Amino acid sequence: MSDISEHLKQVLNNLPSRVKLIAVSKTKPVEAIEEAYKVGQRVFGENRVQELVEKYEALPKDIEWHLIGHLQTNKVKYVAPFVAMIHGVESLRLLDTINKEGEKNGRVIPCLLQFHIAEEETKFGLDEAEAKELLESENYGRMKNIHIVGVMGMATCTEDRKQIRKEFHHLKTIFDDLKQNYFSHDPAFKELSMGMSGDYPIAVEEGSTMVRVGSSIFGYRN
Repeated sequence: MSDISEHLKQVLNNLPSRVKLIAVSKTKPVEAIEEAYKVGQRVFGENRVQELVEKYEALPKDIEWHLIGHLQTNKVKYVAPFVAMIHGVESLRLLDTINKEGEKNGRVIPCLLQFHIAEEETKFGLDEAEAKELLESENYGRMKNIHIVGVMGMATCTEDRKQIRKEFHHLKTIFDDLKQNYFSHDPAFKELSMGMSGDYPIAVEEGSTMVRVGSSIFGYRN
């Protein structure tokens, strides 16, 4: 058995059945994804649109592709025909573009609102006030080709486990607040995408339903 298969099984063994593993395959060759595919992994995450499109075209069509990186509005059209979920929605403008491209493709595209929970300035994301403004806007109310199904966030890159736990707990609090106040009648609003290779066990303890794990499966990026 290859290292990828072995590492994948180790990660899956650490996850409760309620948590979906998104195997983050960015910068990895098609052959590495095929190895994971052979042992049953069907959900993969990519950061870059061009790379995602190339891999979608090269690999089996029963793969569920998640776009987990920062998405520019001018690139939405390339992934709208097939993407299973867009994780990084951090503006009304981007959501509006996804909605328009969804309409062109006859699809309702599942999306997650991305929140800035880390101390680092480099990470994208909404704050709670911006999210509420978005959800209460007339423009959002008219959208028929997107479906917000949860939230996403990244913790600070730090060795301080208490800080990581605090940030994940904060995101879970945001999720609960949005669920209660905006999505109480929508059973599809159930996804809490948080946790990566270095911190996913903490994220799972704090309520994550999706973890985005790359280097623990495929090895460190080139």
